[in-house]
Amino acid sequence: MYQKIILIGFLGGNPEMRYLPDGTGVTSFSIATSNRYTSNGQKVDETTWWRVEAWGKLSEVTNQYLSKGSKVLVEGVMKPDKSTGGPRVWTRSDGTPAASFEIKAMTVKFLSPKSEGGAQGSQQSGLDDDAPF
Repeated sequence: MYQKIILIGFLGGNPEMRYLPDGTGVTSFSIATSNRYTSNGQKVDETTWWRVEAWGKLSEVTNQYLSKGSKVLVEGVMKPDKSTGGPRVWTRSDGTPAASFEIKAMTVKFLSPKSEGGAQGSQQSGLDDDAPF
């Protein structure tokens, strides 16, 4: 069995890094992807939010070089919610339903030019396939 997802989007906020008790670094960030289409003669922009986790060395690099608005390409695997087996689902403060798709990053490529606060290049995680989600 094989699973891989590739996303290109913009960070919705600054990355947040934390350390596990064993010293492993984990950085979380969200990216927005968009799809534009026409429906009934009207242009529609549809945005999907993805929650991304980077582990180990990749965690440190993404935390150091990414910031809100950075454009990135993320390659990774989807992590299902343990309780639903699908995306994490919740109700927004306005009462509307929402879902978050969670990704474990294996590769992050920085697409924003350095002049926009981004670092050009790419990083790979070096994680074993057995690394925890």
